[in-house]
Amino acid sequence: MAYAVEQCWHDTPGGTAVAALAVADELLRRDDVDLRFVAGKHPVPPRPPYVPGGPVAMLPLARPWLYEAWTRLNWPKVESVTGAVDVVHATGLIPAATASPLVVTLHDVAFVHSPEKFTKHGARVMQRSLAVMRRRAAKIVCSSQATFDDLVDLGVAADRLRLVPLGVDANVVIDDDAVARVRQALDLPERFVLFVGTIEPRKNLRRLSEAMAAIQRTCDDALPLVVCGADGWGDVEVSTDADVRFVGFRTDDELHALYAAATVFAYPSEREGFGLPVLEAMARGCPVVTSRGTSTEEVAGGAAVLVDPFDVESIEAGIATALDDSEAMVERGRRRAAEMTWGVAAERTLAVYREVAS
Repeated sequence: MAYAVEQCWHDTPGGTAVAALAVADELLRRDDVDLRFVAGKHPVPPRPPYVPGGPVAMLPLARPWLYEAWTRLNWPKVESVTGAVDVVHATGLIPAATASPLVVTLHDVAFVHSPEKFTKHGARVMQRSLAVMRRRAAKIVCSSQATFDDLVDLGVAADRLRLVPLGVDANVVIDDDAVARVRQALDLPERFVLFVGTIEPRKNLRRLSEAMAAIQRTCDDALPLVVCGADGWGDVEVSTDADVRFVGFRTDDELHALYAAATVFAYPSEREGFGLPVLEAMARGCPVVTSRGTSTEEVAGGAAVLVDPFDVESIEAGIATALDDSEAMVERGRRRAAEMTWGVAAERTLAVYREVAS
């Protein structure tokens, strides 16, 4: 199987790279899978933690020319550097050029619903990629039912789609020392509300910060909003009345400890393909507040407080509820996270490969 991981070299690899590498790690443990990583031309490896777990065969073009050639010319073929394969899996939206059966993972179609929240170039490339995958892909893998339904609404036949929810490693153990270290390193108070994600418009930080400003006015103690994530794109505003602390991109170990240290995890995103941070927070024992009517409601599985992401008062009330009911929510969240593993995601991915290769 050829496994395209070009997104690992993006300036902001994000959840698509995290998911692709987590599934790959599970597949690499199997004796019945020959997984061959492929990407464009790069002089250096991607930065940790976005490093594939094996050698990467590199095509002769660098991005953005690779994406242009893949979507316009169906060239250069993946097999030119990987050798013959049964299936090619494009894990990051852009359909790879191949003569073999093609599987493409599409996490969301936010670029269709809200193109103004992406760069003009990015939205154009994504739109063209969607058109190309509709022509070329044997199967399109969706990480949520919400994305599956969106594609059906856009005219993609349901029998070409496969639902493969993402997962989480629920067995990571975070000790008190790790929590204390991250709290000290980032100068965090005993209680804080956490947001994790790439900083971009659809993440809804403006309304979240406005809700936090209202909560902070009534709090007896410091309760800042801590925003953890790499810079993305677009103009992202936050309320000047709120105590918002940006801590940037963090290593996996630091992120696990942040989840464990947080009082509440707030993720009222306007639209997601899945919402990995929701599961990650639940796995680390943090109560979650997230959006009603989106894929994150699906991911939460009844274990989160649901809010209207377009209503500041709803977000405020949801965070207040989570603060009051945190103990019960922790247990519900841990049970939900234990149901969603990367091993299950990899098994379902492999089933798609076998289907298209047969």
